[in-house]
Amino acid sequence: MADDPGAPPDSTVRVTVVVVSWEGAHLLPACLDSLRAQTLAHRVVVVDNASTDGTAELLAGRPEVEVVTTARNEGFAGGVQRGIDTVGTEFVALLNNDAVADPAWLAELVRAADAHPEAAAITSLMLLADREPPEVNNAGVVLLDTWYGADRGLGESPDTLAEATEVFGFSGGAALLRTDAVRAVGGFATEFFLYYEDTELSWRLTDAGWSIRFQPTAVVVHEHSATVDQRSRSFAYHNERNRLWMLMRRAPARVALLAALRFAVTTASLTLRPVPPVNGVIPWNLRPGLRLAVARDVVRYLPRAVRSRRSSGRSVGPGGGPARREGPERRT
Repeated sequence: MADDPGAPPDSTVRVTVVVVSWEGAHLLPACLDSLRAQTLAHRVVVVDNASTDGTAELLAGRPEVEVVTTARNEGFAGGVQRGIDTVGTEFVALLNNDAVADPAWLAELVRAADAHPEAAAITSLMLLADREPPEVNNAGVVLLDTWYGADRGLGESPDTLAEATEVFGFSGGAALLRTDAVRAVGGFATEFFLYYEDTELSWRLTDAGWSIRFQPTAVVVHEHSATVDQRSRSFAYHNERNRLWMLMRRAPARVALLAALRFAVTTASLTLRPVPPVNGVIPWNLRPGLRLAVARDVVRYLPRAVRSRRSSGRSVGPGGGPARREGPERRT
């Protein structure tokens, strides 16, 4: 069970769990109950991203939870960094508000971290909710030949991913991070808002010489897309924009430039010859208006990306460095 956050610091507590929530009052009880049932002592910080759905009142009835309230919705990236800024423990664990952790989740993550001091992050086995037989949502992040990130093991049986192993990246939905390692590389890129912030941070950690591991005995069940609809404009915009931003920050200049050119050519083609609706709907990522908004923000981000590249090294990536490929997988 988590310690009372108002109590004096306990040096035996090595983990602070950060949960970011926006309009998630209907999701938080199950998530927090699963943390209360953990077998390993820990602290809990919930970052309330300016919710208006009764989240504050719900959390007021949870004395085991420390609450950080933002003035506006800062997305997952901004919210999780707010939480990390409060952490004084050796490890920080991340858990989505729409996820429920197995009672041994934290204990298994810490056990793996202790066994692998070279690892900056241990990522969990995330299973999709309401799937029988069980089906994997995420077993870490891979970098594809396209240089985009993907959920490792998506749709597979968990029996096929029973081995602990090194992976390219962790999923921010359920992972354990070494607090000092994350701070040393600058923390999360808060401007990403949501999506790809975990993959980009994984890349920086790898470039800094750390490894990232998958631990199959650290299990959570995830209500995938319970917070953000993957058919929405917000999902398409942040997904398209952020994977380009990630390449601008981390990939070799040649790779980032080619990805930007492909995006521009596809956008021009879709503008000249729009795709026909399917069942009356055109996917957001195929709509020229959205893609032009992404292109505008990619151009505006260039100076910031260049500063990030100069401030830290970058890996070679697919085919020639610490970035690891697997596939085929569905993109994150």
